[in-house]
Parts: sequence; C-alpha cells; structure tokens
Amino acid sequence: MFSKSNPSQNEEMAIPSSADNRSTFSVIGSDVTVSGDIDASVDLHIDGRVEGDIHRTTYRALEARARKLAAAFEAAGVKKGDRVGTLAWNGYRHMEAYYAVGGMGAVVHTINPRLHPDQIAWIINHAEDRHMVFDVTFLPIIQAVAPKCPNVEQWIALIDADRQPEADVPGLTNYETFLASGRDDYVWPEMDENSAVALCYTSGTTGNPKGALYGHRSTVLHAYAAALPDAMGASARDTILPVVPMFHVNAWGIPYVAPMVGAKLVFPGGQLDGKSVHDLFEQEGVTYSAGVPTVWLGLLQYMKENGLKFSTLSRTVIGGSACPPAMIKTFRDYGVDVIHAWGMTELSPLGTLSRLQGKHLDLPEDAQMKLYEKQGRVVYGIDMKIVDDEGKALPWDGTTYGNLLVRGPWVIREYFKGEGGDPLAYDAEGKGWFPTGDVATIDGDGFMQITDRSKDVIKSGGEWISSIDLENLAIAHPDVANAAVIGVAHPKWDERPLLIAVRRPGSEVTREQLIAHYEGRIAKWWTPDDVQFVDELPLGATGKVLKTKLREQFKDYKLPTA
Repeated sequence: MFSKSNPSQNEEMAIPSSADNRSTFSVIGSDVTVSGDIDASVDLHIDGRVEGDIHRTTYRALEARARKLAAAFEAAGVKKGDRVGTLAWNGYRHMEAYYAVGGMGAVVHTINPRLHPDQIAWIINHAEDRHMVFDVTFLPIIQAVAPKCPNVEQWIALIDADRQPEADVPGLTNYETFLASGRDDYVWPEMDENSAVALCYTSGTTGNPKGALYGHRSTVLHAYAAALPDAMGASARDTILPVVPMFHVNAWGIPYVAPMVGAKLVFPGGQLDGKSVHDLFEQEGVTYSAGVPTVWLGLLQYMKENGLKFSTLSRTVIGGSACPPAMIKTFRDYGVDVIHAWGMTELSPLGTLSRLQGKHLDLPEDAQMKLYEKQGRVVYGIDMKIVDDEGKALPWDGTTYGNLLVRGPWVIREYFKGEGGDPLAYDAEGKGWFPTGDVATIDGDGFMQITDRSKDVIKSGGEWISSIDLENLAIAHPDVANAAVIGVAHPKWDERPLLIAVRRPGSEVTREQLIAHYEGRIAKWWTPDDVQFVDELPLGATGKVLKTKLREQFKDYKLPTA
C-alpha cells in the first residue's frame, strides 16, 4: 500500500510522475477551459455587487497562478507537510489551491461545510491547519469556528480584493491579495512520491471523523486507474462537470483525472438545484458528470416538470449511496448511460464501477439493467473479496452475502495520526484487507452489489433483509419522492422492516398502496410491516440518508404486527 498516514514534518513530498512535476496536473499549452467558478454561479451579494458572470481560463494559466500561490504560501511560512484547509465549492480558485498546496509539498485538507461548526472546528484543530481558504458563502461558518481555532494564522476568502467581506476574523484577507504576494519564478520542488498530498476526513455519523491521508503516488495511480475506459473513461474529448463537491473525497478524483487527460472542466459552484445544473450542462456542452443520487433527484424532477432533455450529456457516474434502478432507467430514457460506482473515503475513493463487458452487449435490456444496478467490477489495482463473520472467504455466485473486504495501492493502511488502531483485517497469509462495513454479493463475472451496510441490514428471524432493495422498490413508485427502510424491534422476529417514505408533491399515496407495491417483486417475508410518511428524510454531509437519526426518531415505534 502506498498511501501514507502522518508523514514526518521533515519528510520530502512531491508530485511524482516525471522530472517535470508540472505535467502531473496541467496540459501545458492547452486551450482547454476551466469555467464557471463559485462567484459566477452563486449570488454573492457583497457591497451590493455580484462578482463576475462566468470565469474562463486554461490549464496553462491555472499552472501559473498555482505556482504563484505556492510561493505566497511559502512566504507565509507554510512548510512541507503542513496542512492547508479549504472550505469551498467547486471553482477555479479552489482548483488552484489544490495544486499550489500539493505541488509545494504541503497537504491540501478539504473540509465539508455541511458538517456542524463544532465538528468543523474539531477537524481543523485535529489536522493542525495553519491556513484556511474559504468561499465567502461560508463566512458565517468561519465566524463561528475562528475563535475555536487559534492555530490558524490566516483566513483567506476566495474573492477579489475590492469585495473582501468585513468581518471580525483575525488574519482575514482575500485570495487575490494573498496571491499577489507570491512570485512568478517559483520552482516546483522534487520530493518523495510516497509523501502526503491530500487529507480527507470520513463522514461517519458516530464519534469524531477520522482522517484519511493520501500520498502523491497513490493519488496519481488512482487517477490513472479512474481514467481507464472501463472505469470513468475520461478523455480530452470530454467536457466534465463534477457535481460531486471537491470537499467530498476530492470530487472522486476528477480534479486529477481531467487535467491528466486534457478534458474541459466546468465547475458549478454552489448552485446545485435542478435548473442551475441543467442550464450549465446545456450552456457548456457537458458530456460527462458525476454526483450522488440526491442531487440527481432534483435535476430529473425539474426536467420532467419542464419537458426538458439533454443535448450533449452522454454518461454520468453515480455513487455515494446506491443508485435506485428507477433513476438508472430514467437517465437511460434520456439517452444517458449511468456508471454505477462504489467507493469510500478510505479508498481515495474509487473501488468499483459498473460497465458492461463485451459478452453483455447482446443481452436483453432487462438483463443489462440487472448489471447496471450492481456497483460493478473492481478498478484495476483493487482486490476485493467477501467473507463470513469468521473471515472465511465466500463464493462469487451472485447470491451469497458476505462482509466486503478490499486492498490496493490507494487503500489506506492506517488513519491520520495513527488513531483508531489498526483498521485492517489480516488473513491466514498475513495480508491486510480493509473491512468496508458493507455487505455484498459478487457474481461469477466479478460484478459486486452492495446489499446493505452491515449496521443497516435487517435481521429478521435469523435471516437478512436488504434495506437497499426495499428502498429501491419504494422509490420506483411514481408517487414516492424518497424513501428509507430501517429495522424496528419485534418480539418474535427480532427486527422487521419499517418503510419511511416522502410523498411527491400533490400525491396522496397510502400505506396500503405502498405495501401492495411490493407484492410479487420480493419474497413475501421481506415486505415491510408498516409505512410511515414524513416531509423529508434527514441527510448527512455527503447527501446520504442518516439512518441513525431515523432509528432514534422511531426507537419507541411499535409495529402493528408486534
């Protein structure tokens, strides 16, 4: 395993692909554009003005500004191994910070602004961030956390000098003023490829998050593998819009993949509503995108209500949580291929993607859909297996459930600062495997399908029921906007499934209708014992449904069958 945790402050760090480090992140001389920064997409009313309309630049210009930004950080005292935090949307300045910080040998630490301010402050302090760059939309968060983060020397707002907000934040400055303090003749240093380049914290729902520290080598290998035709399949002919945020596991590697292949990047900023995303797709000729299911729900609903289509979008990666089959079918009806993916923060994050093999191309559409619904085959470099609770390997027959384990060159071997002990499980040969916490099946062709998180699987009468399967069927109902299934205590069966559903606007679908919706589609004993309707489901910082909150909300709920 190549990713390193907690490198020494004296350890050399570098972008490791060639003697000319610049080629790792820019296509020198390319006229590929990076467009649509946060300030263009979000209504930033500062002193009554909105900064810009849309920003266009090239990889050549990005490299020059990143070089100057690295010099500015060096002048400010940032050394190899120091962490620099970011609290920002997807935008060109955020992209510059990625490469300036990593290229100089420091560590870019992306922070999820959707976390609670107390948790953000804890993460900043735990990472020992010395400088923070942030989008001004998050100024209220900065004002809340700054007093709790005394070690942060500068808070750098990603804005022009004449639009710097007024705020009582010690060390507050703006990006363009800070950038101007750098020099143009900065030389990228050469460093050990195994040293750290990026730090992301897990989005765990219990306890404090844990840090996953990625090395230059592991990050480059991950980008190479992600760009393969049967993975993300990115090329210089693509226009890529990452809806997945750069603070969510480095936007699944896209900020590294796109420059590697020379693809045009379109950054949406913080406007991720259906209209804004669709307008940007059409305006910029986007061919490729990536995001979590909750974002696509809003986009598809907007398109349906307004009778819209896609002109150029041909494929999208969907991950973060299981993609409902109904969503895959809807995208395919619009002429868009869905690449169902699975990964984790601890995997940098890609583990598997679902792409058909040659022998599957002549299968009927229903059979192909069954494969698209799976999370797919491993990206080259990743090994996986399923085991029982005693660690014994289970067969790849597509029906046997087991605990999913992985290993590979971009799978972490320990958490940042070595906290939480050794996270690996060791087999009889002494090889370390990372226990994902997912329950899965793997078929004879290597297609993996997540059936549940080990903590979410419903154990009824000694048998397992997949909450994901029940949720997918519920979301396929035309009157259901979203759904979740949790296990509720039962005196005879230990647990039974409870369906928690959100009706579509104007719908009056009933409990009985949803229960009947399952008839003939699943084993009868899998059918939820009851349905509860809510206005919305609690979502976590990465858009996943917080089942911990649902279990707390319904902990005293008594099923009618109990």
